[in-house]
Amino acid sequence: MRLSVIIPVYNEKLTILKVIEKVKKVPVEKEIIIVDDGSNDGTREILSKLKDENIKVIFKEKNEGKGTAIRVGLKYVKGEIIVIQDADLEYEPMDWLKMLKIIEEKKANVVFGSRILGKNKKSSFFFYIGGRILSFLANLLYNAKITDEPTCYKMFKKEVIDSINLKCKGFEFCPEITAKVRKKGYKIFEVPINYNPRSIKEGKKIRLKDGFIAIWTLIKYRFIE
Repeated sequence: MRLSVIIPVYNEKLTILKVIEKVKKVPVEKEIIIVDDGSNDGTREILSKLKDENIKVIFKEKNEGKGTAIRVGLKYVKGEIIVIQDADLEYEPMDWLKMLKIIEEKKANVVFGSRILGKNKKSSFFFYIGGRILSFLANLLYNAKITDEPTCYKMFKKEVIDSINLKCKGFEFCPEITAKVRKKGYKIFEVPINYNPRSIKEGKKIRLKDGFIAIWTLIKYRFIE
């Protein structure tokens, strides 16, 4: 099965090429869809020079958020399986192999990579606690039975995404997709992954307000479509 990798990127000139190289090294058939969400730090210029038939780059003129970039990327997907990859170096793409194995063995249609199950350095206290709160809420509201709701590594069969009407604009992609796959009745399978957290000073873009938006998103979609 072909893997479609969606990479939403905004102002990641220092890491984007390293991420692309890591993604390319994963030994599976794949297409890479990069959506530049209005970068203004030189990332666009770097991406414009890419020459690879397996990489499609989409340039958005306006910065609208990670969720919007992912929704744009989904329009170009041709593979049977989809995974989201951040444009920083916090995650290790080789971990997809464990996730893909679960799907290929028909154990699940949705697989999350759990940083909690892996033996990793913890994020800062507030990011760690925020993630635990979101996971608790996902379990309470949707019986998700997961340890890491806000993980970037979410992998789906294309048919799962096609059955969901995404409305997210920003970082609320994670809670929205978690809520809606559970409401559709899909079991979420988790595997341990590697994680190398970065700080806000190093470029992490999530802020406290995004945590409150994520909480509200989980609550909201429990009661509406």
